Amino acid sequence: MNISTFTTMTNPEERGDPWKEALTCYESYSDEIIKVGLDWPYEFKFDIVGKFFQEGFNKSTGDWAFRMDIDYFFHEKDLNKLKRALKKNEDMPAIAFPQYQFFTPDRYQIKTRLCIALNKKRFPQIKLNGGGDKCLATINNKIINFREIPNVNIPIYQYDSMFRTREIIAEDRARFARAWFREFNDYGDRGGPGNSQAFDAWFSNINKKYLLHTHKIKLNNHPTYIKDKLLSLDETHFGYDAFGLRSNTSRQIKNYIKGYKEKYFNTLIYKIS
Repeated sequence: MNISTFTTMTNPEERGDPWKEALTCYESYSDEIIKVGLDWPYEFKFDIVGKFFQEGFNKSTGDWAFRMDIDYFFHEKDLNKLKRALKKNEDMPAIAFPQYQFFTPDRYQIKTRLCIALNKKRFPQIKLNGGGDKCLATINNKIINFREIPNVNIPIYQYDSMFRTREIIAEDRARFARAWFREFNDYGDRGGPGNSQAFDAWFSNINKKYLLHTHKIKLNNHPTYIKDKLLSLDETHFGYDAFGLRSNTSRQIKNYIKGYKEKYFNTLIYKIS
């Protein structure tokens, strides 16, 4: 059984992506790594995201192809379990994993379940063109629903914009807001075309999401690949204190109930193994 991992990266050093650490992680379980999006234009339409994902899937030669954003990580302790899960589910089109979303190193929420392990050998017809952002995995134009495929209790650690400065985030969010407008003719919840508009809209959403980061974690329990990077965070980086949210966020009981329901109760609903 061979494993491919494909990821998108464009000027990752300038954008503050943890790309070196991520590639080291992917090398630990993959037989090949495919990098796409290296020629991603500065101004673009949003459908380019799914097109780059599809390019990565098409270039994958492994039995399984993992679509990993450049801020996605597996924990080294889970790699053997990961390979057993692939073998066990070799007749299924995909496998889903819980997404641990981090804004600061000390806490996270389980944002969703990611359908990112794709069975290229048995289901080469998979396309990455579904959902509102046109990049979710589909078969015959039907989205692969994580509730209908095996869910494995191996988290994806996602570090979002933690290693970016305010200026990098503002420019990046504005680029993606303009791309969204070109595709859908509105800005949705992305604010507007300017850096300040896009940053303010992004930070407003972050403020709401951080309320749901109810699960705590010690630095030493993060994947080994990213620990030094987390230790290097300083006041200019979003991940240092989420631009002040770390000390100014007051969570309610309902936030904790939602978090524990997602981590423990939903494990039974989705038959997670």
